[in-house]
Amino acid sequence: MSSTPPEQKDAFTLYDLKVSAICPEGKQQICGAKPGDHFILQGELLYLPPGQGFSIYSLAAVLPLLAAKQRENHRNDWIESDALVACPDPNCKSVLKIERVGRRTFSHAETTHVGLDGNHEDIPGS
Repeated sequence: MSSTPPEQKDAFTLYDLKVSAICPEGKQQICGAKPGDHFILQGELLYLPPGQGFSIYSLAAVLPLLAAKQRENHRNDWIESDALVACPDPNCKSVLKIERVGRRTFSHAETTHVGLDGNHEDIPGS
């Protein structure tokens, strides 16, 4: 997270996300998920609670949606309302729930070497 003031010209905000396993009671979880399993996404960093794992296949199913969920989209866009992702194993009944749990401000200059004008600052002639 950056301490960039929101009024700074290159500032932008992203939502922090919590992705939780929702496990139907009495159903076997093929993916290894347990009720309460989750991870937090803050910017580009993913955090798991100590001692908890997360299926790479479940992660692969939800990963393509996370960057869009971190951003504010048009209110009519489906990404604003839809928050459940099925486990990729068709025999598993668990789902992953994506929740917005906070916001962070970042600085463009602190996240890339490409200038706001699209020029690469460290490549001669770009």
